[in-house]
Amino acid sequence: MARPHGIALVWFRQDLRLQDNPTLHEAARSAARVLPVYVLDDKAAGDWAMGGASRWWLHHSLASLGRDLSALGAPLLLRRGRSTDIIPALAAEVGADAVHACIAHEPCWRDIDADVGERLRAEGRAFALHRGATLFDPDAVRTQSGGIYGMFGPFANAALAGTPPAAPLSGPKSLHGADAPAGDALDDWGLLPTRPDWAGGLRDAWKVGERAATARMQRFLNSAVGRYAAARDVPGEDGTSMLSPHLHFGELSPRTVWHASLRAAEGEQGRKFRAELLWRDLAAYLLWHHRDLPEAPLRPAFAALAWRRDPAALRAWQRGMTGVPIVDAGMRQLWQTGWMHNRVRMITASFLVKHLLISWQEGERWFWDTLVDADLASNAAGWQWVAGTGIDSQPFFRVFNPVTQGEKFDATGDYVRRYVPELAALPDRYLHQPWEAPPMELLAAGVALGKTYPHPLIDLAEGRRRALDVYQATVRDAGARA
Repeated sequence: MARPHGIALVWFRQDLRLQDNPTLHEAARSAARVLPVYVLDDKAAGDWAMGGASRWWLHHSLASLGRDLSALGAPLLLRRGRSTDIIPALAAEVGADAVHACIAHEPCWRDIDADVGERLRAEGRAFALHRGATLFDPDAVRTQSGGIYGMFGPFANAALAGTPPAAPLSGPKSLHGADAPAGDALDDWGLLPTRPDWAGGLRDAWKVGERAATARMQRFLNSAVGRYAAARDVPGEDGTSMLSPHLHFGELSPRTVWHASLRAAEGEQGRKFRAELLWRDLAAYLLWHHRDLPEAPLRPAFAALAWRRDPAALRAWQRGMTGVPIVDAGMRQLWQTGWMHNRVRMITASFLVKHLLISWQEGERWFWDTLVDADLASNAAGWQWVAGTGIDSQPFFRVFNPVTQGEKFDATGDYVRRYVPELAALPDRYLHQPWEAPPMELLAAGVALGKTYPHPLIDLAEGRRRALDVYQATVRDAGARA
C-alpha cells in the first residue's frame, strides 16, 4: 500500500472531539500531515448566530479540543471571518490537497459548503464531507413512495430497518501536524461574558469538553439509565442524561452514545433512551428537508394564527415571573444553568404559546440565546411540536395545565422549591397553585402574592378558552380559504 502524502485540512465545526470523528479519521488516514482548523464565522448563520450561552460553551469546548490536539502533535488553528474566504485561502496557503469536514444540517452551512466545495475544486483540491452528527443519513430514510416521513414512529421504524449505526471509530493515538500559519488567540474572540458576568451558574452546572462528556455519559449509563422510562419525566430527580450540549457541539458522537447504551441497557429502559437519540435525528431530518423549519410553520394554516404581541408578558415569562410555579422554576433553571429539563421545556413552551398566545418563534429565540444545547433543528422542531404547527406535534387544542403537570411530575415539590425558593415553605398541596392557598397558609409561609411572588399573568381556564377560540377561528378561516 502506498504511503499517504500531502496535507489535509480538518475543518472542525460541530464535531469537537477526537473519538469517533470520521472527518479527522479520514484526513489522518489519507494524508501525511493534517492541519486542524476552526473558523468562527459570526455572519454565516445570519439571524441564527450563536447565542450567549452557546458562545460560552464553545469557548471551553475549543480550549479542551485544542489541548487534546496539541498533545497528539497537531495544534488547532483558530481563524475568525468568512468561512467561504478563509478555508479556500488557507488550503492554498499551506498547499493542502484536500479539506475534510462534517456534514452540517443547517441551511446556512449547506450553502457555505456548496460554495467552499466549488472554490476548492476549481483550484484542484478535494472537499470531502463525512457524516458524524446523526445516526442516519436523512436522504436515505424515505417512505415507500420516496417521500418524507411526517411521524416519529414510521421514521424511527424506517431508520432502524436499514443499516444500523456503525460501531464508533477509535481516536488517533498521534497526529502529524502540518506547519501552521499564524492564527487567533481564543481569548481574543470574546466568547465569554465580562460585565456583567452572568455565567456563574453555567460554570457551576457544567464541565465542558470530550473527557467531561464521556464521564457524564458513563455516570448516566451506570446510575440512571436503568430507571430512565419513569425518571426522565421527574425534573426534581437526576434522571436524564443531560448529554444534549455535548452532542450538539460534537464532544460525543451519537454513535458512541447509541452503542454505549446498547451495552448498558438492552431492555425497555435502553429503548426509551435510544428513542430520544432518534428524536434528535428526526429534528435534523426535518431541517434537512424543510429549510424554513426555524421560521415558518410546517402546517401552513398556522401562519395565519392571531398571535398576541405582549412584551410585558413575554418578559415575565423570560424572567420566570409568570406567577405559575412550575413555569417559573423552568425559566429560572434555564437562566441559571443554560439548560432546562425536557418535561418542563414542554410545560413552559405550552404556557407561552397557548395560555399567553405569544408566538412560538418568540420562545424559540429566547431558548436559542439562553440554552447551552441550542441546536437549530432540535429547538425549532421542539417548539413546532408544542405549538401544534409541525409534524407529529401535539394538537394545538391540547393545552397543558401547568398545575396538573407540576403536581404529577413534581409531586414532592423538590424542583419548584429549588428554583422558586420564595415559595419553599408552602405546603405541597398549594405549592403549584399558591393563589389557592388560604391567607393564613400564605402568611405562615412568608408569601405575599403580588409582592414576594407575582399573581398569575392569566387565569389558566381563561387562557385555555382563549387559545381554543383562536385555534377554532384559524381552522375555520383555513377551511373557508380552501
